[in-house]
Amino acid sequence: MKTVEIFTDGACSGNPGPGGWGAILRFGKITKELSGGEAKTTNNRMELSAVIAALSALKEPCKVILTSDSKYIIDAVTLGWAKKWQANGWMRNRKEKALNPDLWEELLRLLSIHTVEFVWVKGHAGHPENERCDALAVMESKKHSA
Repeated sequence: MKTVEIFTDGACSGNPGPGGWGAILRFGKITKELSGGEAKTTNNRMELSAVIAALSALKEPCKVILTSDSKYIIDAVTLGWAKKWQANGWMRNRKEKALNPDLWEELLRLLSIHTVEFVWVKGHAGHPENERCDALAVMESKKHSA
């Protein structure tokens, strides 16, 4: 199984507002950058979109080391929250719906294909790949600004 490094970030100007995401995929000496955005979205949707796009770009099951500054994603996956929300019909608890069930559904599907280790990094703290992903995300969010 190939080992791929993935770095992701999302950005949003306003929440909701125009947003963007960026991802870097690295396999050996090969590096690929991906980015995208939406006119009206949230930061968390952009963080999820970055991870989904990066994992979707893989052509076969891989071992992935995924580095992100999103505690929302990392905690929801590693602490089992997302699977619990899914099992409870996308409810966080008896009264609160889980946000972004469409994206969580897709992410959980992709996580069943790949073996993913999540690594958290502090955002805007000089991590080169995180800074590059942030720059891609901000650039995309500006494309979608009115």
